[in-house]
Amino acid sequence: MTIELLVVLPVILIVAVIAVNALTFFGDCAAFDRVARNAVRICAASPGYGQDVGQSAAQVETMVGEALARDNLEVSAEASGGALGQVTFTVRLSYAPTLFGLGLRDEVLGVALPRLEHRVALTVDPYKPGMLF
Repeated sequence: MTIELLVVLPVILIVAVIAVNALTFFGDCAAFDRVARNAVRICAASPGYGQDVGQSAAQVETMVGEALARDNLEVSAEASGGALGQVTFTVRLSYAPTLFGLGLRDEVLGVALPRLEHRVALTVDPYKPGMLF
């Protein structure tokens, strides 16, 4: 029975690490969806006087990054113009798997471990004072 435990224990640990990382990633994605949409709604739908789209994207990135401040998460935001003056904000979350909260290496035996990514895109019509449409 001891030999069987020694054979099965590494497999159980690997499955546990994968399950914990998957559930943590799903929880982070749920929080990210809520925070990113609120940040776009607050910063981009009504920009300040003289504020351009790039500055709005930087504000969104800062707000989301502060809300989800962890070592294994990276946040980036970009904005692209759309039709009729609408702007699409795409916010990206990059997640690095961990070993029960401890950091993992970025590569094993020369093979790079990919990061998990999740994106949210929201199109808004930024309010421009003095514009009629």
